[in-house]
Amino acid sequence: MKIRIFFFLVVLCFFYSCKKEQAIEKNDPPTEIVHQGDDIKRSITGLSAKRGLISKTDKATEGFVLFQPSSSTKTYLINSDGEVVHQWVGELNSMQSYLLENGNLMRLERDVDFPTFAAGGQSGRIREYDWEGNVVWDFEHATIDQLIHHDIEIMPNGNVLAISYEVISRDEAIEAGMHPDRTPKAGLWPDKIIEIEPNGSKGGKIVWEWRMWDHIIQDIDSTKNNYGVVADNPRKFNLNIHDKPLKPVPQEQLDHMKKMGFTTSNATVDNRGSDISHCNAVAYNADLDQIVVSSPEYNEIFIIDHSTTTEEAKGNTGGKWGHGGELLYRWGNAKNYDRGSEEDQQLFGQHDVKWIPKGYPGENHLMVFNNDIKNPNNKIPSVWGVLSDPANPDPLISISDFGNHSAVFEFNPETDSNGAYVIFDSKAFGPVNTTWSYTAPDKHSFYSAFISGAQRLKNGNTLITSGAKGRFFEVTSDGEIVWEYWNPYMDNYRLPDGSHAQPAGPFLYGQFRSTHFTPDFLAFSGKELSAIAPQPEPFIFIPPPPPPPEKPAE
Repeated sequence: MKIRIFFFLVVLCFFYSCKKEQAIEKNDPPTEIVHQGDDIKRSITGLSAKRGLISKTDKATEGFVLFQPSSSTKTYLINSDGEVVHQWVGELNSMQSYLLENGNLMRLERDVDFPTFAAGGQSGRIREYDWEGNVVWDFEHATIDQLIHHDIEIMPNGNVLAISYEVISRDEAIEAGMHPDRTPKAGLWPDKIIEIEPNGSKGGKIVWEWRMWDHIIQDIDSTKNNYGVVADNPRKFNLNIHDKPLKPVPQEQLDHMKKMGFTTSNATVDNRGSDISHCNAVAYNADLDQIVVSSPEYNEIFIIDHSTTTEEAKGNTGGKWGHGGELLYRWGNAKNYDRGSEEDQQLFGQHDVKWIPKGYPGENHLMVFNNDIKNPNNKIPSVWGVLSDPANPDPLISISDFGNHSAVFEFNPETDSNGAYVIFDSKAFGPVNTTWSYTAPDKHSFYSAFISGAQRLKNGNTLITSGAKGRFFEVTSDGEIVWEYWNPYMDNYRLPDGSHAQPAGPFLYGQFRSTHFTPDFLAFSGKELSAIAPQPEPFIFIPPPPPPPEKPAE
């Protein structure tokens, strides 16, 4: 039997034909074990899934889980029974939150006004709230040529690492060696990492910076800058990893994508393709003084040296490891630096890379959510291509036709006796194989084409966020699911121009990631963590009735 999902046309009809109040019903999260059927688990959106606590066994890890619904200004803390025990309510939509040991909450939020950038994960604002929800710090970084996006990391000294776009003009990009046929009219938006030192209750000082643009190479035009042999420079970014001309997006399709919330009002036909790296996660290892970053456009994770000065980070010398700001390590797609083929690719649109903490099983290994592992028999080139096509004749996607799946990977980078990452002449960075991985037994019931994350717990279990449908579940090292919860909240937050906060379209319950905390976490000292009353109202998706059958032609 073919498994099919509701497509965005259903959701569009829901949004514009139904009042939100009609879709909200009192529905306390279930406490009994509920087994979701294959139809629901294989659905890309999970719109018809049972929500709240699905299952909890005696192998589940006690504690609390922090998360923030994508279309909401709220952040929730739930216990292992799926009950909300605390919530923070802000003014802006939040992309990601971090709970600090002092009980404050640091949130990456979406600024309401930034003039340039149109890729996913837009933010522009960082706010810190105390336990009661009062703003104690507010930092804005949303200008015509820079925008923080996707993820932040709180450092031990209280500074904040953030991913930021910057603007490179088309002329500058072509002079740097970008192929003219791949360069949008609006230019490029490569990523950089900035370190922000908070300044009182408002603002901050950028005390360190690393730019991807300082470490590029190209091999297509010897008359342009940065020309060289890509395979001889594995610590640099090849500007021309794609070999096909940039395909313009028709205005009709772009308008449709805006209407459905798949892109922002800033999107134009001239800036499609400007987001060349789309970094979506950043993490810091204080012992190594290193930063790891995820780039789904490159299908790789990168490690850089934070021990450099900003000036050293522009070059290839200096810092603890002697390479300046060039890459110390990369993994996932060796084809990007001409030391592998498509068959060697390991990562596909990945999210949420981080080091496993000290004292945890797998300590100092890296863990990543591998979103979109390709099915060799895939009959649909891209789920996003179908979702964004206003002329698509079939508004339903057959999972049996698509068939991609997700996985969580744990892997251990190869190092020498001094701790430096190992790479041999003409070889790719290792390892070839993962240390541990998780996929669903049938593969296809665990799939999220975007967002998502994974966190190793101290007892060796792993908390996984299948983001597209808002599913959180905990697995043992053997892959047994011991706790499962599906996000029941969606507040339909809108931007001032009336557009949706991403992700939108059919992904109403979408979730960037979730984070588990043990009961003895310092933030909870002296705090009341009983279930709040009343519990927040869940959002119940009620699909509109099917259209009446067409009358036969007379």
